[in-house]
Amino acid sequence: MPRGINTNCLHLESEEGRSEHYGSLSYPIYQTATYAHPGVGQSTGYDYTRLQNPTREHLEKIVLTLENGTDALALSSGMAAIALMMELFKPGDHLIIDSDLYGGSIRLFDNVSVKNGIEFSAVECYREDVESYIKENTKAVYIETPTNPMMNITDIEALSKICRKHNIWLIVDNTFLSPYFQKPLDLGADIVIHSGTKYLGGHNDTIAGFVITNKDDISERLRFLIKTTGAGLAPFDAWLILRGIKTLGLRMEKSAGNAGTIADWLITRENVTKVYYPGLIDHPGHEIMKRQCSGYGAIITFKVASKEYAHKVLSKVKMIKFAESLGGTETLITYPITQTHADVPRDVLVRNGITDTTLRLSVGIEDVKDILDELEKVFKETEEELYAGEKS
Repeated sequence: MPRGINTNCLHLESEEGRSEHYGSLSYPIYQTATYAHPGVGQSTGYDYTRLQNPTREHLEKIVLTLENGTDALALSSGMAAIALMMELFKPGDHLIIDSDLYGGSIRLFDNVSVKNGIEFSAVECYREDVESYIKENTKAVYIETPTNPMMNITDIEALSKICRKHNIWLIVDNTFLSPYFQKPLDLGADIVIHSGTKYLGGHNDTIAGFVITNKDDISERLRFLIKTTGAGLAPFDAWLILRGIKTLGLRMEKSAGNAGTIADWLITRENVTKVYYPGLIDHPGHEIMKRQCSGYGAIITFKVASKEYAHKVLSKVKMIKFAESLGGTETLITYPITQTHADVPRDVLVRNGITDTTLRLSVGIEDVKDILDELEKVFKETEEELYAGEKS
């Protein structure tokens, strides 16, 4: 019988019953750079930590099990994962990318990949005819779903059929939902990307990235690239991510439950002009999410009445932290235009609807009443200060 995902977060079935770690429940940190050999031509299975390390390998096996892949590579950051993935392509190759992506991904594509001879077409993959953008040199389609920060939802299965028809890869950044809520490989994707810093680690205390695939040829090329470029995750960081994954399901359920309550509250606020959360029934991607995911996640993007209103909110939060990240135990509020998307060209921001009134909330696992109490207080104080003159 297949095991449940919460069990797979804790136990690697293939290693049960082994005693080489003295019965330790916590997988050991193999803090070593190199390994001794018994003799010429003989090996313990490990040579040098840049190539592989037992702690990192154990983490990779856990992650590939969660994503139903055949191989997973743990890297030093989410951006290192994307950069490694981009080394699969050569000058002259063409990629279709979603127009609304994390700003760091756009920065990499615009300033590194283009310099390396890769051609891109930015497409609203959730609603445009992606097939019409495919050319003879198109090698892959790269998406986020939901997108960062505008929460657009793409039908992965439908897009994967188009990609298979044209013999191109579908690459999905699954950071916002984690394998707990969404499994892109099961829906037809070829490669999955994660910023492990976010929900997989879950505690805002370390940085990591992952590339997962279910294709042997892709795995072989990625393994060669990771040992060549040297961006593998360090043993201690691998251990921190392992520890975080143990509570992945508990955290995802709690934070997503909180997010649904907060989204319902936000839509009642007079000075909140728009709420982007796929758990809301009027979200354009709601039905797709119901079909391809087991939850709606815990990221809410919303717009407020003015730039001044946004700035006041950001300056007044206390328990909620004004910080650039997501997916941790703490609730964070982010200002995309000066943080996650600060390097994105202005015309792209305008096209995607990212303005100086846009805020992104990563809902944590605090008691939801305490989050709502703080938001209520912050909004009330903001409105009193901004509109005091109008009411007098």
